[in-house]
Amino acid sequence: MTTQHLPRIKVAAVQAAPVFLDRDATIDKLAGLVAEAAGQGAELVVLGETFLAGFPIWNGVLPPVDQHDLHHRLFESAITVPGPYVDVLGSIAAQHGVVLSVGVNERAAHSLGQLFNANLIFDSSGRLVNHRRKLVATWYERLTWSHGDAHDLKPVELGGWNLGALICGENTNTLARYALLAQGERLHIATYPPAWPFDQRPDRPEYDLLDSIRLRSAAHTFEGKVFSVVAATALDDQAVAEVAGDNARVADMLRSTPTASLVVGPRGETLAGPLVGEEGILYADIDLSEEITLKQAHDIVGTYQRLDLFEVRMDTRRPTPLAIDQTAEQFTDARQLLDTEVVLDV
Repeated sequence: MTTQHLPRIKVAAVQAAPVFLDRDATIDKLAGLVAEAAGQGAELVVLGETFLAGFPIWNGVLPPVDQHDLHHRLFESAITVPGPYVDVLGSIAAQHGVVLSVGVNERAAHSLGQLFNANLIFDSSGRLVNHRRKLVATWYERLTWSHGDAHDLKPVELGGWNLGALICGENTNTLARYALLAQGERLHIATYPPAWPFDQRPDRPEYDLLDSIRLRSAAHTFEGKVFSVVAATALDDQAVAEVAGDNARVADMLRSTPTASLVVGPRGETLAGPLVGEEGILYADIDLSEEITLKQAHDIVGTYQRLDLFEVRMDTRRPTPLAIDQTAEQFTDARQLLDTEVVLDV
């Protein structure tokens, strides 16, 4: 393997707020952000969890009986994959010659009731090369999203990048992370929401989203000797106002749990950021060849793994609500043919 297969790359982690539950306006904003990052020389542009077109932050702060209108609006702003909005996203990547990763709310093709938290990766020609669905919606997120699957839980080669992606809490799933590394991941994407209230009791510490992101990112990069581009969405005043209304406590819960974006190197070190709460773009130049020396110490999918002792299996099928077996139908047709009385006219 030559160094041309372990390239140097300029990456961009975009922390931005979608136009709340407005698909078309959010795509317009995305186009501007990609143009800005590409203008700074970024070859990989990463946007956060369900950037298109909003994270269901109301799940954690409103009673379920008060969420129906927001859920309906979220569904209306969601997209099908494949579909015309996927084509638009691909054209934005192609126009600027970048690899683009973006989180989306995905409608199930067969049911108006099912939504997935998905991440899409487009290559620099605009082709959709990876379509992931979050394995497990976390805690109150299950009011919105169905469980995903391991389809496309694999790195995309992209001329030596070996680019993989996990969504939010998946970065705590040890086997999901191992699955990417065991398939040769070198560059990792981790996406996060704009806020995540968890425990607002005065006698208990609140869930520190910034610290959890830092810990997860350092763990994966250090263990795998990979680079990680961590992109979160941001929380703007429009989102807070539409969810909280005049409820000051709800508004405070949303604003008191900010998220963060950063870029992390293969020693677990922070290369850019963290950018906390506010909108902005982080840039970093990375050299994928750095993993070679570092893996002399720990290569958890190679020399530091006991393949004779441990075995991991993964089912990459994409489940469907109905499997149609035509075998029985064909058999019935054949029996009917055999049972038909044939009269020969001699």
